[in-house]
Amino acid sequence: MKSMFRVAGLFLGLSLASVGLAAQTNGANRYDSSIQAKVTQQLADKSEFKRVQASVNDGIVTLTGNVDLYQQKLDAAKKIKKSANVQGVRNLIVVDGKDVPDAELAMQVNRKIYYNPYGYDNLFDFVTASVQNGVVTVEGEVRLDVDRDAAVAGINNMPGVKDVINNIRIEPTSLFDDRIRVAETRAIYRDPVLSRYAIVPTYPIRIVVENGHVTLYGTVANQMDKQVAGIRANQVFGAFSVQNNLQVEKKS
Repeated sequence: MKSMFRVAGLFLGLSLASVGLAAQTNGANRYDSSIQAKVTQQLADKSEFKRVQASVNDGIVTLTGNVDLYQQKLDAAKKIKKSANVQGVRNLIVVDGKDVPDAELAMQVNRKIYYNPYGYDNLFDFVTASVQNGVVTVEGEVRLDVDRDAAVAGINNMPGVKDVINNIRIEPTSLFDDRIRVAETRAIYRDPVLSRYAIVPTYPIRIVVENGHVTLYGTVANQMDKQVAGIRANQVFGAFSVQNNLQVEKKS
């Protein structure tokens, strides 16, 4: 008898769950027509979305079609997400604008990142990018999350960029690391040999610190400058290790 009650209870629970799911689906589904009309109008109002189409199913909007820039793909999804009763957006838009060779695009992207004017403090960040079939992968380490966003802020609008994969790591918050950053900056940029680099606004010598371990990135004029930077970095009290990844400028 007890087993019969258990079976009956199980079927009742499944039935109630099915009813609830159906109710949710029907609730979302009843707005599909109005959502379709709204998002179609929103897309038509912007010339950059003239080749974008939208379909709606259970409140989920699927965007397809083509745009010229990757930023336009992001903007389309952002705009539609704000529409009333939209439950989510599937962004299947293809970026088919100007084609730029991967090597050329990588050089342009890395230059924009390195001379990025939006970052809070580039001195303690180092970010680099690679490109494959127009897809830009950005990697590196930054001190603050705002620097992570700033590093890719200008990439999305660059012709030739089809997609952006952001693999930038944010260094853990640490007062100990902050003290090392300050000490490393003084040791390197106050050295008579290296002081001339301090007047360059983009900081040719980047100082990345994580859990007491220091890594130097950037480009210096000659091998002696690289060696001096490594020596000064190793003299800072509290630094567990120093990895000197400075590159020497190639003479044309």
